[in-house]
Amino acid sequence: MGSKKSVCCGLSTREVILSLLFILMTAVSVTLITLMATPTPDPTPHPTSGPQHKPYLIGVGRADCTGPPAEVPLMGYANSQQNAAGIHTRLFSRAFIIDDGKKRVVFVTADVGMISQRVRLEVLQALQVKYGDLYGRDNVVLSGTHTHCGLGGYFQYTLFMLSSKGYIKTSVEPLVNGIVKSIDIAHSYMRPGRIYRSRGELGDSSMNRSPHSYMNNPEEERHRYKTNTDKQVVVLKFTDLDGDGIGMLSWFAVHAVSMNYTNLMVSSDNMGYASYLLEQDKNHGELPGQGGFVAGFSSSNLGDVSPNIKGPHCMNTGLPCDYLNSSCPVGGTKMCKAFGPGEDMFESTRIIGENIYKKAKDLYAKATQEVTGFLHSAHQWVNMTDVTVQINDTHTVRTCKPALGHSFAAGTTDGGGDLNFTQGAVEGDPFWDGIRDALVGEPSNETQECHQPKPILFSTGEMNWPLPWHPQIVDVQILTIGSVAVVAIPGEMTTMSGRRMREAVKQELQSEGAFQDVEVVIAGLSNIYTHYITTFEEYQVQRYEGASTIFGPHTLSAYLQKYRGLAKAIAQDKVSELPVGPQPPFFEKGLFNLLAAAPVDRKPENSSFGDVLEQVLPVYRQGDVVSVTFVAGNPRHSGDIRDKTFVTVEIYDNRTNSWDVVYNDASWETRFHWLKGSNRQSNSTVEWHIPPSAPSGSYRIRHFGHYKQMKGLRPVITPYEGTSDVFRVTQSFYYY
Repeated sequence: MGSKKSVCCGLSTREVILSLLFILMTAVSVTLITLMATPTPDPTPHPTSGPQHKPYLIGVGRADCTGPPAEVPLMGYANSQQNAAGIHTRLFSRAFIIDDGKKRVVFVTADVGMISQRVRLEVLQALQVKYGDLYGRDNVVLSGTHTHCGLGGYFQYTLFMLSSKGYIKTSVEPLVNGIVKSIDIAHSYMRPGRIYRSRGELGDSSMNRSPHSYMNNPEEERHRYKTNTDKQVVVLKFTDLDGDGIGMLSWFAVHAVSMNYTNLMVSSDNMGYASYLLEQDKNHGELPGQGGFVAGFSSSNLGDVSPNIKGPHCMNTGLPCDYLNSSCPVGGTKMCKAFGPGEDMFESTRIIGENIYKKAKDLYAKATQEVTGFLHSAHQWVNMTDVTVQINDTHTVRTCKPALGHSFAAGTTDGGGDLNFTQGAVEGDPFWDGIRDALVGEPSNETQECHQPKPILFSTGEMNWPLPWHPQIVDVQILTIGSVAVVAIPGEMTTMSGRRMREAVKQELQSEGAFQDVEVVIAGLSNIYTHYITTFEEYQVQRYEGASTIFGPHTLSAYLQKYRGLAKAIAQDKVSELPVGPQPPFFEKGLFNLLAAAPVDRKPENSSFGDVLEQVLPVYRQGDVVSVTFVAGNPRHSGDIRDKTFVTVEIYDNRTNSWDVVYNDASWETRFHWLKGSNRQSNSTVEWHIPPSAPSGSYRIRHFGHYKQMKGLRPVITPYEGTSDVFRVTQSFYYY
């Protein structure tokens, strides 16, 4: 049986115990690579009637941020067996820069589980070197789409390093450099343009995975809303002065967990697929990552929101799971799993991603309400372990040192745990508490009292070896773009927490009369990751989300107080008077790497790297799957793989007598599997799922990679490539 899994960056309990014995030291370096791009505008219908306001300067940019797709843990499910072994879709960073002539703001949404404090600090350092004070902590927001199949290894706090084999430089650098490069491209592309906003609702794509917690919120509050998840989709449409579309930015609340914890391929999941579809549309079928139109789909208050809309069922019986603790009579939480809407994770990803894309595309086409007005940005660093919150005239409460509860180890219906933990635990377990006390120490009385009714599994705020297990200094930040306020949240807000936050920020912004028509959006998983943010009432239930609200029961109240302060400063034009707050640490020592260097590659006798082991068939029809297997090297030996590919699907052009690339490993239609075999031999299998639109013709599949061998005492990396036989694709015929 595998070790315990816990969704959304929960930590494997068994993994903590084992990993504490194997800590190594590493150093950090960052390489900044800049690429200039000349995007092609997308002509879209655009209203020309009505008053024309002063345009903004606008820039959009997209860059590959995919790291080594082999052996690096995937970040999200904390499954120790879920290490990268190929590519489903590549990961991209998408940047949007707006300038009103006096102020400039940057919003980045990246195909990554979440933004870590370390990534943000390294990005800001790189921007400082390149641009001076133009881009900094106050006007740059970095947000993660929350795919659970992006690469890990980019954190500087012990808990997260343990769950992803440490701080892995080869994983950090592509992410940091990709984010910076997307900003570089947006910066180089800035031109006068306009922004339009639109809003709608999307059903049949999300469900609340902790309805029992949600129902603990006040009845009168719940009755103000039609559903127990937020269905709204907010779209910003970016155009040049001719009305040609250059980009779109959208927010929708749903977990990017359509790809489940059995998947081993790097994948951008449902939100990434929505970006893929809209960019394919607007860039007229160019290869992924190419073309000027940039479509960013950003996370929101998704904390209790699942895309697995068939709901949780016991995998061994097919019956619904227990409502209160999401477990099964036989098998416990491990057997309780949510599915749908498709028959497998690939179909579910496609359906949810397509739903999000279609709604955003529709809202983009209908966006006529122009966003005008000045830009503002407000930012503070806050010590979230020591915030005093004024509840009423006579009563104050405080936040706590970080701690995770027992239900954290149970995981969720999107990925449950293997051990005997259940959601909704408000009492500890003597067995696990005893193991905890022996290994990492008992929580102090103060911390236990502060976190009531949470039974503490790990008192992470009192664990500091070799580095602190959780952050204390947290970013809070708001950007306003005319009539749109973007609230950057350092974690995962539940549905009701997000509703309260939007309402609080809107009230403060409107208090001075300047933001009467403001649209407030929650940008989740931004700048730093601090797990979950539930309401006080949801916290009492102690399901996974409450157990993962690390700063205690008054976490949301503290954040509401801090963000109200930012909004008030913006409304009163007193942002310059905000205290900066205590600067977060940038650890130079104590970082460790548990991922061993990739060994030399070996191959079968009488073969070469790139040779075909399993050949294609001579003929396929549209809808078939082409598969070919090559002798391969470890993908980690390919170094920085951004803007490269392991795979191409090529069609023969009879007019030019040449081969044209029609798909690569960033395409939805391809899957690149890497299989590590015995005796240091490995192979790569490439699948091409032939779409109905594929033209008839002659095709071939090519694979590119690198292998490592020793020349004396020196390792040498050598590129290789392999090519399948030519095969024909013919039209599908159906007989009735």
